[in-house]
Amino acid sequence: MTTRWITSALMAVPMLLSTPISASQTHHNQLSQAQVNQGIVDSDTQALLSAAGNKPLSIERMYASPALAGTSPRGLKLSPDGKRVTYLAGRKDNQHFYDLWQMDVASGKQSILLNADKLTIGELSDEEKARRERQRIYGQGIMEYFWSDDSKALLIPASGVLYYYSLSDNKVTLLPTGEGFATDARLSPKGHYVSFVRDQNLFVLSLSDMKVTALTTDGGGAIKNAMAEFVAQEEMGRMTGYWWSPDETAIAYTRIDESDVELVTRNEIYADGIKLTEQRYPYAGKNNVKVALGVIKLSSQKVTWVDLGKEQDIYLPRVKWLPDSKRLSYQWQSRDQQTLDLRVVDIDKGDWATNLVEERSEAWINLNDDLHFLKEQDSFIWASERDGFNHLYLIGLDGKIKTQLTSGHWVVDGVEFVDEKSGWIYFTGRKDTAVEQHLYRVPLAGGEVEGVSQRRGMHSVVFADNQAVYLDYFNSLVQPPQVSLHGDKGQHLAWVEQNKINKSHPLNEYVGLWQVPEFGLIKAEDGQDLQYRLFKPTDFNKDKKYPVVVRVYGGPHAQLVVNSWSEHDYFTQYLLQQGFMVFQLDNRGSAHRGTQFEHVIYQHLGEVEVNDQKAGVDYLRTLPYVDGDNIALYGHSYGGYMALMGLFKAPDYFKAAISGAPVTDWALYDTHYTERYLGHPEQNAKGYEASSVLPYVKNYQSGLLMYHGMADDNVLFENSTKVYKALQDEGKLFQMIDYPGSKHSMRGEKVRTHLYRSLADFLERELK
Repeated sequence: MTTRWITSALMAVPMLLSTPISASQTHHNQLSQAQVNQGIVDSDTQALLSAAGNKPLSIERMYASPALAGTSPRGLKLSPDGKRVTYLAGRKDNQHFYDLWQMDVASGKQSILLNADKLTIGELSDEEKARRERQRIYGQGIMEYFWSDDSKALLIPASGVLYYYSLSDNKVTLLPTGEGFATDARLSPKGHYVSFVRDQNLFVLSLSDMKVTALTTDGGGAIKNAMAEFVAQEEMGRMTGYWWSPDETAIAYTRIDESDVELVTRNEIYADGIKLTEQRYPYAGKNNVKVALGVIKLSSQKVTWVDLGKEQDIYLPRVKWLPDSKRLSYQWQSRDQQTLDLRVVDIDKGDWATNLVEERSEAWINLNDDLHFLKEQDSFIWASERDGFNHLYLIGLDGKIKTQLTSGHWVVDGVEFVDEKSGWIYFTGRKDTAVEQHLYRVPLAGGEVEGVSQRRGMHSVVFADNQAVYLDYFNSLVQPPQVSLHGDKGQHLAWVEQNKINKSHPLNEYVGLWQVPEFGLIKAEDGQDLQYRLFKPTDFNKDKKYPVVVRVYGGPHAQLVVNSWSEHDYFTQYLLQQGFMVFQLDNRGSAHRGTQFEHVIYQHLGEVEVNDQKAGVDYLRTLPYVDGDNIALYGHSYGGYMALMGLFKAPDYFKAAISGAPVTDWALYDTHYTERYLGHPEQNAKGYEASSVLPYVKNYQSGLLMYHGMADDNVLFENSTKVYKALQDEGKLFQMIDYPGSKHSMRGEKVRTHLYRSLADFLERELK
């Protein structure tokens, strides 16, 4: 339920919620449209919006090609030598078919580097389809690529085969990987080998003689080598099961045994038939895989197994080599996720693992990717929530904290680059406001945090490997994604894709009707601030009363109230043009606000979250232009769960609800996600029952639409069918739309067009 342009002066990033809440203020602090637009909509953009077209947005246009957002590159990278920017760009006639493009940094010239038509693009294996669903990757053509260390070649996986592209002679070579589907392929750190997984075993191909060697041979059935198990991919953000040592002499890998995981025969229902799929699915409270961690030397093919300890029912969320290639670190997580240890083992000496860091929580510990071992000193950077907010620490290899690098009531999102020579750590975070992500830097020796990014909105960055030059993937409520190249202090060097909304931009004829929301705060029952954004209809009249659609997610590790461009807001803009208001509130339990804000949901889901959404409705009903009797709740995934819980537990607040692909019984969801928040079912049976939708079905009155993909392998279709049956047994009338062949993400232009047309029709009938 988871990158490099010329302004030299640094600008202070203003707070979006700039007016503090004082004791003398009322329960609600509303920012006016003028306050919000100041800084979000600059004068140039305001002039552009005023001159843009006022064509109403149709549902059919929302996901058609060319993309409304314009050219939006993905897969952004800088070549290791820093001379080229490379990226994947969709075609104008098919935004989901990608070719590989490049920009020469020195000249700024852009050109296609590799046309996907030069590759043979075939069908994906079931394993790769599932892996892409976990990665949230959707499309055709070139979907991923890897630079060689010398910047002279690229490795390009395509439908189970691997291509090696030499830039010097513009030659594409199909690598001899053998029979079967090659997945999770990559170049070794120095570029001498290509590694990949095939038939649940790990292979390497030597680029000098094109010889393929099987490093493991016992994979098959329930045994998977060098592969990430389901919960590692879906819940831990670990998409691989193997790691090269920096010197290329060894590979660390996982060996997972799924024998004890329940084998589920799942029906994937398609338009032309039913596919029976067997899947090892670790339901909450049931068995997980058994995981082992080994290190295999390429010279001898001898495996050294790491002693993970006596406790077998554990998770292995992260593995990382130290720079010397002699020591290996791994993060050991207890099943209840209240313990996380960073351990280091010397592979050659066979020493017992040493605990460098011990993290403990009475609720759960959030995982991150912010472990960085330094090369110039015996220290590492580590991110921890031990003071209630995610911050960075410099820790010695003896496990002693040298300094806390960041602090305060805000969170670090991630370490982006460590410049040891210049003594800076670059990271993204929420220091200025929780509703925007910015790039900052802090001295490696400790000191003041400096702002680097300059524009209001969301900054996702990719640095060069060996220099403080970065690509900035920027977007905001009024700016579709742009890509620019920047220097170490944020100075703009060049555009990769300006994506300016001009007369030739696909959005231009519609953006004149685009609405910017108002942001504000209300108080939760425990006094914590809840952030919201409110979109008003296109032809807003304060003397009218408008129905409201509350768009919700509500679950952990997510945030809706942001100054960000999102395809999901296309439907919001459509609703605004049909005379609806749209309201979004990030309830307690959601992301980027610290552990006190998140942990209140521990052991009981769907209670605090619903109470906060009710507080949002209480506020809406104080507004003279809101029709308080016509408010609907709409969400997908955890948001679908919230829609059901809101309608069933608070029918006097919500007249109608749309629930998409919801979890309805947490016993049907996976171990790592569910037990993180609810604990083990044997220790918290009452919490599981209270958090399920099913006990509240009897409270349902009217106004429900549910939809689900009938081949969903994440939130299983059974979650919805159990509610269908319960409602039918109660004699309750409701609507359902199920999509043959669709997975959890509901991909595809035709599927999404039909879905949103259905949702719009439902809302028109229920709220007007």
